[in-house]
Amino acid sequence: MEHSIKKLVTGLLLISGLLLTQSCDEAVLNEKPLAFLSPDVTLVNNAGFQSAIVGLHQGFRELFGQNNDNADGWWSLYFGTDIGTIGTRDAHLRDYSTQLTPTFFGVTWFWNWGYLTMLPRANQIIEYAQRPTATWTSEAQKNAVIAEARFFRAYTLNLLTNLYGDVPVADKVFTEPKVDFQRTSRKDVLAFVRADLEFASQNLPLTTTIQGRITKDAADHLLTEVAISQGEYDRAIAAATSVISSGRNQLMTSRFGSTRTQPGDVYSDLWKDGNQNRSSGNLENIWVMQYEFQTPGGSPTSGFAKPWLRAWGARYFDVRDPNNAPGGLVVDSLGRGVSWMRPNTHVLHTIWREDPADMRNSPNNIRRQWYYNNPSSRFFGQPIKPHQYLDTLYHIYPSFKKIEGLSLAGATNTRTFSDWPMMRLAETYLLRAEAHLLKGDKQKAADNINVVRSRANAKPVTADRVDLDYLLDERLRELIVEEPRRLTLSRMGKLVDRTKRYNGYPLTVSTVQDKNALFPIPQTFIDANFGFKVAQNPGY
Repeated sequence: MEHSIKKLVTGLLLISGLLLTQSCDEAVLNEKPLAFLSPDVTLVNNAGFQSAIVGLHQGFRELFGQNNDNADGWWSLYFGTDIGTIGTRDAHLRDYSTQLTPTFFGVTWFWNWGYLTMLPRANQIIEYAQRPTATWTSEAQKNAVIAEARFFRAYTLNLLTNLYGDVPVADKVFTEPKVDFQRTSRKDVLAFVRADLEFASQNLPLTTTIQGRITKDAADHLLTEVAISQGEYDRAIAAATSVISSGRNQLMTSRFGSTRTQPGDVYSDLWKDGNQNRSSGNLENIWVMQYEFQTPGGSPTSGFAKPWLRAWGARYFDVRDPNNAPGGLVVDSLGRGVSWMRPNTHVLHTIWREDPADMRNSPNNIRRQWYYNNPSSRFFGQPIKPHQYLDTLYHIYPSFKKIEGLSLAGATNTRTFSDWPMMRLAETYLLRAEAHLLKGDKQKAADNINVVRSRANAKPVTADRVDLDYLLDERLRELIVEEPRRLTLSRMGKLVDRTKRYNGYPLTVSTVQDKNALFPIPQTFIDANFGFKVAQNPGY
């Protein structure tokens, strides 16, 4: 196996050239899997299970790799929240009353990913690893494989229950059609998830030389969030403290990586090409999703490239100058954004007013000034002023520089190939702050928030000002773009309230209702599960 999850293979080799001896013996009618792809053949030793783990990582990455037309898949975790609205002339989740329905693509996307891809793959690994046909050099080797599969099973079920509420716990391999699934209460789903994560925490390695693989700290980070959802705040604090105090991780406070000698700051260094993994000196990222250009499973034609730039990038290249002539061209470092996610005034301006000098608000991290860059324009090189260009919803608005990077497939490809940080230590601090806050200790909550703010050279917050809204604003300042916002708001019970207050798009604000705190159950699942009538979420 290659020394990096980046070196994914698209399939396993089939054994060929095997000659079968023909016979009239009835034994020839006994089926025996001869293909290397069969789990009965491959899942018998550590090498086979490692290949299956690679397939599990690949399946996880499919969550972000949807086709261009399926923008309402992953990005429906951002549309219609307190972040803003879709900026293109499409209308995904602008009108909750007509768009968020049991047939909405985004509703089906996550459900199918969980129940058709992730859970079957994870369950197969877990089940086969415990069969007597599997040979292991030690119990620890076996448990490490099971632990990584149980981590992904936990991540998947946690996402599903945050999004849909009560969901089926599919915890076994089904060898025949099953049409009578029943929903499990969110409380019981979380208990199941927690058990998976506790096993993962105990059996995953502390470190790994294979970039992208799961470690104990990733399990404990997710366990922190799950324990908060359970109301087990001391357990959450202990899990977060395990990550923070392990000695394996630290907030980056000094310039590092490929651009440390160039203009910028330590926060901007976190997002530069090549700076996501520990090999760059980055000790802050706990789990990093891997991308690499022209590696099987990572090419732009398959959709597997980092879509931040496409989704969040402004269409600056379509801008017209004051003479109504083309004023913009695609620039390699800025790519070709399509304005899927247009941040609102709260995200771009309000949360920074208290401390404009916050490092995360600096020109190194937010591009607030745009220029006419078409050499054929009379205004080439001049700043674009608001009164010169009125369509700031679609074309010109402040942009977070963490989305930028070199697209090796060409500037017009709209994607980059820098790796995707799934978990960062900064969020671990904010999760621990949340646990302290909900436990009633606002001072310790403020202390944890201020560790993150200190790295950004931001003013410390006093304990009396800390509440869930302040914490959610701090998550915006620190985790914007990275954080699948709907999941956070839903698990904290703040989706509808914050969307009404901050979204800014009148139709969204007027149509979001209490029922929208959860996604509806997909109609495709309800129809297919004809052996048991599954109740739809209230209001849908």
